[in-house]
Amino acid sequence: MDELEALLESEYNIRFKNKKWLIEAFTHSSYVNENRREKVNCNERLEYLGDAVLELLVSDYLFQEYPNMPEGKMTRHRSAIVKEDSLAYFAKACHFDQFIRLGKGETKAGGQKRPALLCDLFEAFLGALYMDQGIEVVSHFLNIVMFPKVKEGNFESSEDYKTRLQEKLQQNGDIKIEYRLVKEVGPAHNRIFTMAVYADGDFIAQGQGRSKKQAEQEAAKAAYQQ
Repeated sequence: MDELEALLESEYNIRFKNKKWLIEAFTHSSYVNENRREKVNCNERLEYLGDAVLELLVSDYLFQEYPNMPEGKMTRHRSAIVKEDSLAYFAKACHFDQFIRLGKGETKAGGQKRPALLCDLFEAFLGALYMDQGIEVVSHFLNIVMFPKVKEGNFESSEDYKTRLQEKLQQNGDIKIEYRLVKEVGPAHNRIFTMAVYADGDFIAQGQGRSKKQAEQEAAKAAYQQ
């Protein structure tokens, strides 16, 4: 972790107060499963937190930066910024892929290059940074890493079927849209998820993907095309 800490300090002026959060953010579940004696947590809980922090900060950025942009376009723009491929790009741009702790099987399978894994890593780092230093520091980091790229117009187009489906279904009023996990199969380094989409409790369609987010998009695409 020394090299990672040096990178964070030199590039972003970030120094973690509690290194526990940083270690956890860069620890994949496959590593935990193979190194149980270390008693370290994987980054899944931090990923959950970082996802929420990221959505808030991106929403705030778009709201402030584009005062005349309508709600629907802001939603589509945000979805393009926080989608899996985009966050994997930012993880690699920050060289985070060089420091992720993986199990041997995941490493052999090329886990360092998997967009879903890199996306989760980037969100976990944001969650760790939030826990260690608060939302203002996370915002400062995104102002260096992410928002200049957004301003350049690199993330304006997106095949975001979840947003499309939501807009289609809610044309005539509010409808509760849910995505539920149907099943997951395969080893950790090659897992396939099946997600189903429901409207007001009624099943519409399902889809598969290498991550839950991708499977949700495939489910939404199938429902939208119906």
